[in-house]
Amino acid sequence: MLTRQRKQFLLERLVKDGRLVAKSLSAELVVSEDTIRRDLRELAAEGQLTRVHGGAMPIAASNISLHSRQFIASDEKNALARAASSLVLPNQTYFFDGGSTHAALLEHLPNDIKVTIVTHSPTIAALTERLENAHVLLIGGTLYRNSMVALGPAAYAALESMTFDAAFIGGNGFHHEIGLTSDHHDEAHFKATAAKRARKVIVLLTSGKIGAVSNFSVLKSSEIDLLVAPTGCVSVETKRDIEVIEA
Repeated sequence: MLTRQRKQFLLERLVKDGRLVAKSLSAELVVSEDTIRRDLRELAAEGQLTRVHGGAMPIAASNISLHSRQFIASDEKNALARAASSLVLPNQTYFFDGGSTHAALLEHLPNDIKVTIVTHSPTIAALTERLENAHVLLIGGTLYRNSMVALGPAAYAALESMTFDAAFIGGNGFHHEIGLTSDHHDEAHFKATAAKRARKVIVLLTSGKIGAVSNFSVLKSSEIDLLVAPTGCVSVETKRDIEVIEA
């Protein structure tokens, strides 16, 4: 099998299986593990997949602006938001990460809900205008424009004095074995820090993020209390370890 053919085979197998294991592929294709690893390195350099120990995973979507993301999988996001809206209870304090799915969630909350919302996203904060009984705390810092969230020392310092009943945390990809990941190091660290301040961590996932892996770890699967995902998209292994609401 030519290199080009072998790489195409690897990409097709990745779509089918959701991951690649170098050792088993070398036996199946009757080539050395070094050959498979070289193919995977080259495919990763081309942006076709993400290298992980022992093989590869699908690459998560990245570098897409928040404005553009609101038009991606909008029906799924609205379904997830409707399902997750029942998780937001009156007289509780919630951390809302940035992102278009969390923006959709805010749109499904009752106008008169009495709740405290903490966020480092000015976009999320602006969407709370219609929630007449909501107390909103906006964390400031250096604006990361791709996600429209505040990061940096001032943002971290603000978190130190806060605790949350629950935190809605987003990411670019989720895989059962690796957890929730992000494509930006500082953003991933801030998400993880906010999650540690919460008694419950909730993650809303569109289907395109399930099985994908980005570069920086946010949360291990064991650190997530509840997943809200489209029906039929979450693996049996994930359902065994994490509470899942399907929408």
